[in-house]
Amino acid sequence: METPCTQLPPSTPPQVGPAGWTSALGPMNSGSAGRLAVGRVKFFGQHRGEVNSSAFSPDGQRLLTASEDGYVYGWETQSGRLLWRLGGHAGPIKFCRFSPDGHLFATTSGDCTIRLWDVAEAKCLHVLKGHQRSVETVSFSPDSKQLASGGWDKRVVLWEVQSGQMLRHLGGHRDSVQSSDFAPSSDCLATGSWDSAICIWDLRTGTPVTSHQELEGHSGNISCLCYSASGLLASGSWDKTIHIWKPSTRNLLVQLKGHVTWVKSIAFSPDGSQLASAGYSHMVKVWDCNTGKCMETLKVSKVHGCSTQGCRKRPARGGWGQAGLAFPEPSEVLSAGSPGCGPRLCLHPRWETLSVWSC
Repeated sequence: METPCTQLPPSTPPQVGPAGWTSALGPMNSGSAGRLAVGRVKFFGQHRGEVNSSAFSPDGQRLLTASEDGYVYGWETQSGRLLWRLGGHAGPIKFCRFSPDGHLFATTSGDCTIRLWDVAEAKCLHVLKGHQRSVETVSFSPDSKQLASGGWDKRVVLWEVQSGQMLRHLGGHRDSVQSSDFAPSSDCLATGSWDSAICIWDLRTGTPVTSHQELEGHSGNISCLCYSASGLLASGSWDKTIHIWKPSTRNLLVQLKGHVTWVKSIAFSPDGSQLASAGYSHMVKVWDCNTGKCMETLKVSKVHGCSTQGCRKRPARGGWGQAGLAFPEPSEVLSAGSPGCGPRLCLHPRWETLSVWSC
């Protein structure tokens, strides 16, 4: 039986405005198919602005939150204790991500820079300068040796993580680059833009694969990208759909339909059999990647005061217990954080915890 959403104890009220705090739902109940426990809510209440992005560490022990207030926050996942509040950017922090080895994390900002941070010492190692406008996305290569960034200047930039030096600039998008992800092999990088194009870059040559040909099929801005461990690529768009591609052949394998508004974020399960997605309409869905069927729908309402209200779900075929808690490897972070409306959410690397951010 699901427990109701709980209130934050009066002794620790959130010190934020209407949009700058979060709640974490979980862990999931492995004993019941398709059921998501709503109790044991954690609140993170130190932000002084909207939360734009979130990311769990590879081991799930820490949570990053990037805020419009210009700070990145580090939290202990289990206790909810604030570990650090780090400043340095001269503008709002737009995106954050841990390196796959867990030693570093990166933040991007409206100040046109990326910062690389040491997790153990909570200090900035490098300030990466090369973009001319706000930096909207960043991703680490699987070996944690390279970093890719993109932003409103339509540029994709590759960086060496150890030195912080720019390696190359990849040009080709006709509008803002909003999403990026490395292939598991580290040889290719996918980038998505508001020009509705997905480019697959061959990092061995610095040019797009198949002579600048793009993955075509979406009719709206590309808002999010995610590779599976097997090398399939998922893309979410303002056209309200999710596409699953085989990049090597440019074939569209599955089209997922069900969101009533644009898709803000996506993440594969570690074995690639399931995909989670977040829409602008406060709706989170879990999909069977083979059949294209929606397995789970979680509707999250806005948060009022110090309590989460209206958390509800629909039972689904199959179950989280069969796949969620049994996954041996971390999944990619799922983070949806556009200002204004809709949920911002982040999946625990083992899919045991779901953090839902409210406007």
